[in-house]
Amino acid sequence: MSAELAAQFRAFLRDDQVLTSAEDLTVYAYDGTAVLHQLPVAVVLPETTEEVAAILALAHRLALPVVTRGSGTGLSGGSIPSPGSLVLCLVRMNRVLEVDAGNLTLTAQAGALTQQVADQATAVGLFYPPDPGSIRISTIGGNVANNSGGLRGLKYGVTRDYVMALTVVLADGQVLRTGTKCVKDVAGFSLKDLFVGSEGSLGVITEVTLKLIPAPATKRTLLALFDRMTDAARTISAIIEGQIIPCTLEFLDRVTIECVEGYARIGLPLDCEAVVLMETDGHPAPVAEQAEAMARIAADHGAREVRTASSEAEATRLASARRTAFSALARLAPTVLLEDVTVPRSALAQMVSHIQDVGTRHRVRVGTFGHMGDGNLHPTFLTDEREPEEMARVEQAMAEVFAKAIELGGTITGEHGVGLAKKAFLPDQVGLVGIAVMKRLKTVFDPQGILNPGKVFD
Repeated sequence: MSAELAAQFRAFLRDDQVLTSAEDLTVYAYDGTAVLHQLPVAVVLPETTEEVAAILALAHRLALPVVTRGSGTGLSGGSIPSPGSLVLCLVRMNRVLEVDAGNLTLTAQAGALTQQVADQATAVGLFYPPDPGSIRISTIGGNVANNSGGLRGLKYGVTRDYVMALTVVLADGQVLRTGTKCVKDVAGFSLKDLFVGSEGSLGVITEVTLKLIPAPATKRTLLALFDRMTDAARTISAIIEGQIIPCTLEFLDRVTIECVEGYARIGLPLDCEAVVLMETDGHPAPVAEQAEAMARIAADHGAREVRTASSEAEATRLASARRTAFSALARLAPTVLLEDVTVPRSALAQMVSHIQDVGTRHRVRVGTFGHMGDGNLHPTFLTDEREPEEMARVEQAMAEVFAKAIELGGTITGEHGVGLAKKAFLPDQVGLVGIAVMKRLKTVFDPQGILNPGKVFD
């Protein structure tokens, strides 16, 4: 960035809010996505909505591309800087502004950590259910921008289900406030829903008002062990078909089990092909009934053993097995590509078998885990980006996984977003008319195309 341009931002920001050194810029060249990186021209760190508005107004006048960023935990390249772009990082806007127990809502700045939001709700006896794997380090604004899911998505839904109101700065610096604390509000178009999942391409979210719910009274945690992965998948489909909606139904294959156990020493068996983590919560009587029913279904579908946690500490330890899956797999190879596809739950066994087959045919090591209760799988490719031939095989394998998900009536992403990594596959899912409609919306909100350019679609 030229000194003259930097000076224009420093006219209303402090020196420590405008980063231009090569060392600083390198930090912001990456997000959580392997392989992808790009240096920005500068990084700005606003602390208020007004500063964000001033930044975007200047960028709009200069036709300067802007990429919004939180903690950089995204896994689709959504916050990778576009060429020649300014990174607008919101991590200093990190306060929970209000917990309104009377209306069961919480309002936070976009840079507040998701765990911080959950903890503030817990402190007043309430519950914020969405719990992405990055809950301790991801920001709530990033969760909204990507419509993040999590382990509890099966029962409680995803981020969109809890967004009641947003403050958004538009591409030209205008501030839009959309939504209310009201449970019912159908005044005009639901603009807030356009911004949820828009990946920073329509506006910059600076404040979020979220719905909270009463905390569940109790919880029961079980772990089912299987000698065949397809039996585990069929068990989950049978639980849903039996009209049981537990809090969590998570799946780990053998590769992931071995990695997690080697990493965290949780006590998982190393001689089974799959484990399913089952959690049910709510009032004690139905919780006990659901736990017994799930254990019976698992046994009927080939589980060789079903373990029930005998204490809260053991339940936490079992749940941590799933939460550490990505970190554990990341130790096995120089490059780890964590993918994200979702299929109808009745097609889970087919999808799991296909992922295994793809890995074998392309000679690629794949560990699979995920939120099987809502059909969301995370095939994780263990590779080395320094080996072009191997990376070519990985890309072929991933393309086949995406194609199969679409064929089965599923989606190329259940919670990570499209970003850079998956935009080539989006037309296959939504069609050319779908892409055209998205582009028209983009033009309405961002006519110059300066917000996160090159993401979601070209």
